[in-house]
Amino acid sequence: MTLYLHEYEKILQLPSIVADSLLFALGAFVFVQLCYYFYFFTRLAFYGKGANYDNELPGVTVLVCAWNEHDNLTQLLPLLDSQEYPDFEVILLDDRSDDGSEEFIRENISRWKHIRYIRINDQFDHVTPKKYALTVGMKQARFPIALMTDADCRPTSNHWITAMTSRVSEEKDIVLGFSPYIKQPGLLNWFIRCETFYTAVQYLSFALAGLTYMGVGRNILYKRSVFFANKGFYKHKHIFGGDDDIFLNEVSTGSNTAISIEEDSFIYSLPKTTWKTWYRQKQRHMSVSRFYRKRNKVLLGLLSGAHIAVWVSGIAILLVGLITRNIFLLQGLGVVFVARWLIQWFLLTVINVKLDKTVEWFSFLFMDFALFIYYVVFGFLTFTKRKPRKSWN
Repeated sequence: MTLYLHEYEKILQLPSIVADSLLFALGAFVFVQLCYYFYFFTRLAFYGKGANYDNELPGVTVLVCAWNEHDNLTQLLPLLDSQEYPDFEVILLDDRSDDGSEEFIRENISRWKHIRYIRINDQFDHVTPKKYALTVGMKQARFPIALMTDADCRPTSNHWITAMTSRVSEEKDIVLGFSPYIKQPGLLNWFIRCETFYTAVQYLSFALAGLTYMGVGRNILYKRSVFFANKGFYKHKHIFGGDDDIFLNEVSTGSNTAISIEEDSFIYSLPKTTWKTWYRQKQRHMSVSRFYRKRNKVLLGLLSGAHIAVWVSGIAILLVGLITRNIFLLQGLGVVFVARWLIQWFLLTVINVKLDKTVEWFSFLFMDFALFIYYVVFGFLTFTKRKPRKSWN
């Protein structure tokens, strides 16, 4: 009888052991997230804008690669040509477009003061089309600074070039800009804006900490000397994508990268409008992350892993607490999640104001859960799906 009582007491103790273990795990995962919030994200939250437009501004070549972008070029090129900057050119690199882009450019190029047109008719097996086009543009550029954007982008002001170039110095060879997506109705658009915002929070914060790992090709600047010193995209010329993030993983140091978050430096992009096209885009973007430096992969993996673990452990605690009617467990869960959300909400709200309020502040809680689902789904698909489709967009 004593033996049976002893076993029964052990069974009664199991929920308490599970509860303590789950709370400890949750606290550990939240601690990891808070380390990122306070060490990295606070740098961006309290980063002063204050670009000095009075500095001597060097000549700039804006490079735009395009493949069948007729409609976008009709809107973008006049905006780029009207930029207020003392010495610049815009090189349009047209990669075998057959949608009337060439005819449109040749009919209107005489109207534009700063636009140069280069038609690319060749394609090679050993290098991807966009990297080949960018390489041609780098060689043909007249000025020492190269500023990149895409055909589906729209600068927010006539001082975009000035705002980006104002961060260049003798020590700073690279400038990372912010490129949010245009707000449109619908769940997909909301999530695209959320994911883009949170990605920007990460790469801009990491750059301020001297751990640059990526930028976005829609709004990035670097000295041409850096490009040629690294032999351009030679090491990854055959990989679709990576002209921005893999390249930065190779050439960035702890001190040669700056960021620009002045409002004039923002350049908006047209978002995907279907889940299928967005999925293909994200699959292509994520496929190049395996080429990052090991430290970058570890830091980013730990951040996203902690995000997933917080929600998994939180859901587990909620279920155990409800099943066992453990009020203490549920109270502990509430305290930890509320404290985490308050810290997260404060920092992201401050950053969101700096980044043109691209996400509604009241949706951060929903964004946090949506990102958890996103990390889980794409983490699974990364290991199960075929290689991404090889195309421009």
